[in-house]
Formats: sequence, structure tokens, C-alpha cells
Amino acid sequence: MTLIEKFPMAEAKFDLYFLAYDSPNALSPKAHWSDRQGILELTHNYGTENDPSFAIANGNQEPHRGFGHVCISVDNIQAACERISSAGYRFQKKLSDGRMRHVAFALDPDDYWVEIISDNKVEDTEGIKETDTSTYRMNHTMLRVKDHQQSLTFYKDVLGMSLLRTSEKPSANFNLYFLGYVPGANNDVNTNTLEGVLELTWNYGTEKDAEFKYHDGNAEPQGFGHIAITVDDLDAACQRFEEKGVRWKKRLTDGRMKQMAFVLDPDGYWVEVVQNQKIKATHNL
Repeated sequence: MTLIEKFPMAEAKFDLYFLAYDSPNALSPKAHWSDRQGILELTHNYGTENDPSFAIANGNQEPHRGFGHVCISVDNIQAACERISSAGYRFQKKLSDGRMRHVAFALDPDDYWVEIISDNKVEDTEGIKETDTSTYRMNHTMLRVKDHQQSLTFYKDVLGMSLLRTSEKPSANFNLYFLGYVPGANNDVNTNTLEGVLELTWNYGTEKDAEFKYHDGNAEPQGFGHIAITVDDLDAACQRFEEKGVRWKKRLTDGRMKQMAFVLDPDGYWVEVVQNQKIKATHNL
């Protein structure tokens, strides 16, 4: 990935780093960070690197499960995994582990999970030793949800996403739902070649447990922060959300940062809303 933008926030003692795939082979090379489908925002709070006891909640350990992983799609998955391993990075799951031999999970320095999937059939890339990082995609972010119907309604009807693909796993008691902004999608899209996809994981029965709750990543212990969408007109979008009866974490008028808002999804995950600067450069970012 390439660092395409940095926002120093010295007064608040943190910095923001925006990374994306930006080669000529990328889906949106040289585009403004607000006009991309796949982008990763990293937040660094000053001083944490000097605290040996500091650790984040990666979203995959009880009792703080919620956020699951980010995912990159690659050209030749065996070669890509070998490249990551040779660079000294650890794996939560190697290709050879378990029954799912078509995916792997690497661990970043904070133990966040990074899923690795292939654009090509895994059996067709078995003997290939090279991988071209310029073809990689920032494919999706995965969140676990308590009630799939409520979550699908929110992301489709309120945020305007389309259901791109559904993967039902009754033998394992969970379903996967892949959503994104793809005009005309009808639940049969090959999502591996896309960027900016949202994966929702629903474990059967959680919707029936009144006490069940996922960790949103912003309550202590902190880790995952939010997903973000960009819109054509920030003021109009927020007015529409108000009319839809969304729960707000931060309205545009709240606090000092008037150029962004945060709505809450049915599980309390934060969704940042910002202006697409290519469409309408009215809010200073």
C-alpha cells in the first residue's frame, strides 16, 4: 500500500494516516482519498509506542469480539503469502491450516487480522512463485452483527449500499453478507476483484439473545474505530439520515470538527460520513 495522505493532529496528540493501493494498475490511482473505494485509515495516539504494556483489542477475542478483519485480494495467493512470511510477519491462519485452503490470515504489528484472498483460482496459482503487488486490492472490512435483518436494512436502506453476495454456512451456523456501492448489483457479484466492500458476519441465534452485544472497538479496550462513507452532499446526506431516524454519535454541528459526522449502526459500530471532494469541495479536509 501507499501512504496517500497524512493529517497531523499535534494539539490532540494523534496523527491519521491514509493508505491505499495507488499504482497505475490500481482501481483509483492518484485519486483524492475521499474519492476511493478502498482505503485504510490508521490512527496513532502519541506515546503508545513507548508503553510496553499497551495493547489494542483486535476484535477477535472474548469478551471483546466485534470487528473481524480487513482483507486484501491478491493475484497469486501462495506467492503472496510466502512473500509476507519471508518478510517476518506472523499468520493467524496459513493457507495449509484447517479446511479453508483458499484463504489465509496474516497478523499486522498490532495483531489485527488481515485476510488474504485470491483473484484467481487457488489451484491455478499453486506453482507460481511471483506476485505483483500493483494488482492488489483493499477488498473488504468485516464486522460481526447481532441481527442480520436489522443490519442489512440499515446498510441498504439508510446508507444506500447494495447486497453484492451472500454466503450461507448452515453447517457452521453463520452467514456472510457482502455489501457495497455497485450500481445494479443483484446478489451475485464476484466481490474478489472489488475494493471498499463491507462483509457482515451473522452467527445464528445471536438476534434472539436480549443480552448479547458486540464490542464496537471504541469503548475500552479500544481497537477498531469506524468504517467511513463519502457522499455527494454532506449537509443533504446528514439531513436525510436525520429523517431516517438514525442514531448519531456526532452530528455535523457537534464539536469543533464540522466537516464530518458519525452515525451508529444497529450494533453501535461508528460510521463516519464525509464529503467526496471530487464531487463537491465545500468542506475543508
